[in-house]
Amino acid sequence: MNDLYTPPWWLPNGLAMTLYMSTVAAKEWQSTLSEAEPNYTEQIYKGARDNSQDISIFALRSPFGKKGTVIATYGITGSLEDQFLLRILGRKLVADGYGAILFDWRAHGKTALLSPVLTSDGIYEGDDFVQIALQAKEQGYPAPYWFVGYSLGGQLALWGAKAAADSTELGTDFGGCIAVCPNLDSNRSLSYLVSSAVGRKIEQAIARNLKKLALEISAAHPGFLDPAAVGRAHSITTFDHELVIQRLGFASVADYYDASSPMPFLANLNSPTAIFYAVDDPMFNPVIIPELQQIAQKNPNLDLILTANGGHVGYISSPICQAQWRDRDPWWMWNRTLDWLEGNWRSTNILVPK
Repeated sequence: MNDLYTPPWWLPNGLAMTLYMSTVAAKEWQSTLSEAEPNYTEQIYKGARDNSQDISIFALRSPFGKKGTVIATYGITGSLEDQFLLRILGRKLVADGYGAILFDWRAHGKTALLSPVLTSDGIYEGDDFVQIALQAKEQGYPAPYWFVGYSLGGQLALWGAKAAADSTELGTDFGGCIAVCPNLDSNRSLSYLVSSAVGRKIEQAIARNLKKLALEISAAHPGFLDPAAVGRAHSITTFDHELVIQRLGFASVADYYDASSPMPFLANLNSPTAIFYAVDDPMFNPVIIPELQQIAQKNPNLDLILTANGGHVGYISSPICQAQWRDRDPWWMWNRTLDWLEGNWRSTNILVPK
């Protein structure tokens, strides 16, 4: 762990940082940036087939970039319309010479309106990343193709890296993966989240948004979901129990969480992979951190950027930290993402300021 990231003094812990991101930062982010919004084109890509069903995925794609192409998505709830962190990343990528393809993942945003399908927390979404990359290649987007996600989207991106390793079509065109505050062990972290009063409030807010997604899917695809099951989905666990696991063939939610968690395959990732992780992230159980460190130490393809602070997908930097890294804005994680894409940190597990 290092001390080369420091938050502002008024965001002293992970919970404060996380709450700040969902309230103040969500409203003020545009005023912090010098990069312009790219000229996106709406695009529908074919995702991986799900039980012999064709899946359509809605995306926004930027013009081509000379440095390669980044394919990215967001966390457990939301859509391209409200995920400001993804829009910040898109601006920075295009300004730095990359093409950016940002997409609504399964059961989210316009993808939910296009295809009657639910989430699988990576089991199918990893292949969706690969399918988007292959179609982007046909469109003329240059390699290498990088998969990026944050929060649950980071989990999906890691599954994308796993799927890319098995793809003979993508092969060496795959550059690697960046996962910011990814969910790595669902059983341990969800039980940790609901063990505190504040955590239970966060979990309930997520559960309400999941139910909203289910209702939107039901309205767009009548008969796809059982209304009674949707009504019983009052938590993250009951959402997965009532609506997800049976379609995926799992006997229990615990089995599903074990099967979809990336931790077991991190040691075998064979492409450059960066994981940003904050010790004070209030969403995830800190007991997994030593295990994660051991995996990173043994896998030369895995760069673990572990910081004491940062919260859950926060990493707002202090003025001193911005000066240290010569950053123009407080978006430390995305600025370091661009550094990592340039190859400055590969296989080092060490942060070095500019």
